[in-house]
Amino acid sequence: MGAELGIFLTYAGMVVLIFLVGRIFLWPLKMILKLVVNSLIGGLAILVINAIGAGFGIFIPLNMLSALIVGALGIPGAALLLLLTL
Repeated sequence: MGAELGIFLTYAGMVVLIFLVGRIFLWPLKMILKLVVNSLIGGLAILVINAIGAGFGIFIPLNMLSALIVGALGIPGAALLLLLTL
């Protein structure tokens, strides 16, 4: 009976350890996923700005850095890029 209890406690300890390690690695993954999603939304925002601003001669180059800036900063990031391109 003592060996069975030891095996059970080892199993339970490993399950808890797996959950803790999973939690530690899940937080950075959520941050990276959020940054990727925001960058994609930022790229779409730049495309919309370019489509609307084409008649006014406004153009923001669409690259990874500009999409990242708009994705991280949102509307102020798009305004910053507009100011930098004028």
